[in-house]
Amino acid sequence: MPAPAWPRPRRMSETGGAVRVLPDAEATARLAREVALFARAGDLIALSGDLGAGKTTFARAFIRALANNEATEVPSPTFTLVQTYDETRIRVLHCDLYRVSSPDGTEELGLEDALADSIVLVEWPENAGDTLPRSRLDISFSQHGHGRHAQMIATGADDWASRLHRMEEIRAFLDQAGHGNARRDHLQGDASTRRYERLSSPQGGMILMDAPARPDPGKPGAPSYSRIAHLAESVHPFAGLAQALRDAGAHAPAVLASDLDAGLLLLEDLGGGKVVSDGQPPEPIAERYLESVRLLAHLHGRTLPRAVSFGSAVKHEIPAFDMGVLRAEVSLVLDWFVPHARGTECDEADRAAFFAAWNEVITATDILTRSPTWVLRDYHSPNIVWCEPCEPPLGPYDRVGVIDFQDALWGPAAYDVVSMGQDARVDITQTLEQNIIATYLEARTSAGRFDEVAFLRDYAVMGAQRNTKILGIFARLNRRDGKAQYLAHMPRVSNYLQRCLAHPALAPIAAWYRERLPEALEIEPKKTA
Repeated sequence: MPAPAWPRPRRMSETGGAVRVLPDAEATARLAREVALFARAGDLIALSGDLGAGKTTFARAFIRALANNEATEVPSPTFTLVQTYDETRIRVLHCDLYRVSSPDGTEELGLEDALADSIVLVEWPENAGDTLPRSRLDISFSQHGHGRHAQMIATGADDWASRLHRMEEIRAFLDQAGHGNARRDHLQGDASTRRYERLSSPQGGMILMDAPARPDPGKPGAPSYSRIAHLAESVHPFAGLAQALRDAGAHAPAVLASDLDAGLLLLEDLGGGKVVSDGQPPEPIAERYLESVRLLAHLHGRTLPRAVSFGSAVKHEIPAFDMGVLRAEVSLVLDWFVPHARGTECDEADRAAFFAAWNEVITATDILTRSPTWVLRDYHSPNIVWCEPCEPPLGPYDRVGVIDFQDALWGPAAYDVVSMGQDARVDITQTLEQNIIATYLEARTSAGRFDEVAFLRDYAVMGAQRNTKILGIFARLNRRDGKAQYLAHMPRVSNYLQRCLAHPALAPIAAWYRERLPEALEIEPKKTA
């Protein structure tokens, strides 16, 4: 049965902030951990209130939450004025201005400069007068019976007002789901705008997915990339596909509670098991990769529905992996990788020749319309969890947990096999890649007649398409989003692309790369000292 949906009451003050009743020190610490989940570099958080009102309790819990370590020492900076924490997820400057007698005493603290890449947490902000930046979150603590009140107000141009609104919305959702007192910890997400938390309670662990709808209409007169490529703009497809995957014997997380319109899902926690080692760099655990591809063969051998549902709230038809999707995705290499590699835009002649080559290959192979199935789209190591066996079992491969599938398409089976055989985040040797392909083929042929030659050709075509797209995505993450760490994966993706282009079916595209964008085939790993 689908999980219950909840209404969304709000507890907002008349000033546009939020008010919390804090009956004890643990409630204050819980609020601090909650604020830490929404804090980011550039935030100034000002804590005011009388002595003993809870400011230091809040500050210690806030810093420990960002450090993900309850044992982190957080001494009071009353005498040093500023204490810096570099071991936290985001650098923190903790300031105590109790001993500052004049606003002039804050000028040398360098707080404005610190806000470029840090969170600044200030106790006794009133002693700084008007010298503190106005854009901030003010939290005022006051006595209330045997407990305290905390009033949170967003001031200035910062977007804390919207974050407070979301914080209260999530709090109401968790309260009504019966998990308002669960411990909430930051969980590292993916390259998307979704946000995740890990919840711990006596009832067990859960994952909160915070993904408000973000429709992307694009520029006037033209649809956006996300619309053309059919990227999910709400949690509705995730909920429907999670249920459909479980019905098909795959271990997708169960949806325990939902507010679909608010973009909130409370999910089963599949644990922290990986299909790669914990070393640096991580290495693939071969048997777990092979088991993951056996799950794909299991799914692809079934008659899968194109329309999926989640109760009466979701009726989702999986979009087709058509030529519009393919062109939108491969064009990322032109729009982002070419400027990254050359410092100039891709010229129109190269662009026209690029699409002509892809049209020739796709027309010759008929890959987009022949025997379509689910394309989970991001079926690779970051999105596969090695689970404990289910009781009762979901299926023969329920140790393979799948967590990222909301962008699924209806298209070539080879795509997800490529995602494993040419994992963009992990070095897959050609030997392991061949074992992955052989394992998939063995599972498919043992279940009935299967065209191995056509599949190997499809694998090369989808591999070239996927790696072309990824080169563009990693260049975009670096240039647009400031996530330079993705550039380290480019040499691996370039190597995978060359493997695929060696197939005769890719001759037109291989020629285009050699003649017009050899930079994509010549990316060398950076040397380390």
